[in-house]
Amino acid sequence: WGGAVDNVGGDMLARITRTVVPYSNIASIGLAGGTDLHTTVMPFILRGVSLLGINSVETPRLLREAVWERLAGDLKPPHLDLIASRSIGFDELPGAFQDYLDGKVTGRTIVAIPAIA
Repeated sequence: WGGAVDNVGGDMLARITRTVVPYSNIASIGLAGGTDLHTTVMPFILRGVSLLGINSVETPRLLREAVWERLAGDLKPPHLDLIASRSIGFDELPGAFQDYLDGKVTGRTIVAIPAIA
């Protein structure tokens, strides 16, 4: 692949650095898989891979809203209905987690986030 958004970290992030194509960008946004990164500098200096740290906690609200609008507009993936086979409401998330942990969910799930007043 030509790039990745990694919200796992740890071993998954290390694997991504070894498997992306040359001159790829990897955005790291989470630590669910751990905070350690066991890799070498080779992907970065021999293949030009870039690791971009994303700190959304400090992002101002106006910028977040502009990004969300773009993601819902011109950056929205085409044929999303073919990529995501399931849609749930934000309030349904707690009841959905066990299916993920049990490996019962395949494909992608769209989570409908309520509008902020």
